[in-house]
Amino acid sequence: MGSKYTKRYTEEFKRDAIALVDSTGKTVTAVARELGISSESLRGWYRQGKADRGEGAPGELTSAEREELKRLRRQNAEQVKTIEVLRKAAVFFAKESDR
Repeated sequence: MGSKYTKRYTEEFKRDAIALVDSTGKTVTAVARELGISSESLRGWYRQGKADRGEGAPGELTSAEREELKRLRRQNAEQVKTIEVLRKAAVFFAKESDR
């Protein structure tokens, strides 16, 4: 979770900024400076855009894969909690049946 001062940019803005880097031949830093944004933000968007187009580094996840990974991690955390509750219930009922 980012700071309350973190700016949010629209997907359209991000696409346009990436297109500027590709079309002008300028560096990511130069384009970021012109747009008044962080060069690290633009560099991350650019890298993610390349991965989404299949041009990224080997092993780099696409946006869809990142979303699926987040969903699966959430699902896994819920299942871990459910298993823990069921384990405690089994222990409880096992003790009750011994009485």
